[in-house]
Amino acid sequence: MSSTNINQQYYLSQIGITTWQERAQGNTKSQQQAEQANTWKDLIKQVTTCQRCALSQTRKNAVFGVGNQQADLVIVGEAPGAEEDRRGEPFVGRAGQLLNEMLLAIGLARETVFIANVLKCRPPNNRDPSKQEVATCTPYLEQQLTMLQPKAILAVGRVAAHHLLGIEDAMASMRGKQLLFAPTQTPLFVTYHPAYLLRKPSDKRKAYLDLLKIKSFLVSEDLHSL
Repeated sequence: MSSTNINQQYYLSQIGITTWQERAQGNTKSQQQAEQANTWKDLIKQVTTCQRCALSQTRKNAVFGVGNQQADLVIVGEAPGAEEDRRGEPFVGRAGQLLNEMLLAIGLARETVFIANVLKCRPPNNRDPSKQEVATCTPYLEQQLTMLQPKAILAVGRVAAHHLLGIEDAMASMRGKQLLFAPTQTPLFVTYHPAYLLRKPSDKRKAYLDLLKIKSFLVSEDLHSL
């Protein structure tokens, strides 16, 4: 067994999965963003200095997002939590560690994807975002996705999925399907939020199956681009 497979088996065991279904990986993506660097920097400045809603008065840091600007996959959560607000980075702490392990279980490192949230600022007491807050903040995410041009979006958690899709369906009806983020016409998939999986580890296998579907989709997109 190769060292890569050994590493994958380890991360699978860390998230409670004991089997591994190996799939081919694709890495091809056109390099197209050098000329957009200034625009990206401008967008970062817009987000980090934003005063468009009252959340700007209670945040410590706006959380722009982190990762590879040429990523095939963008992961979108609901909003920053307390630790994310403190550090200015999405998906840190225990939930972030589990997300990293979930990605590694399908052969993706955190550094190869881009991670963001629907909201860039933390709602007080981690309450659900309001519709007005989402309406005010979503254009930033749309601009990010327009610049990044990923092959797919992974919405983690019910709240993020609802806001991205404009629906209020149950998780069971959203998971396992190829959906669409309409503003950028980007294929979108839904799975459980890592924080939820920490509370209910029995659903980790379902999340792993969701990730395999995404991996399969990305591989098929790579093959079509050859």
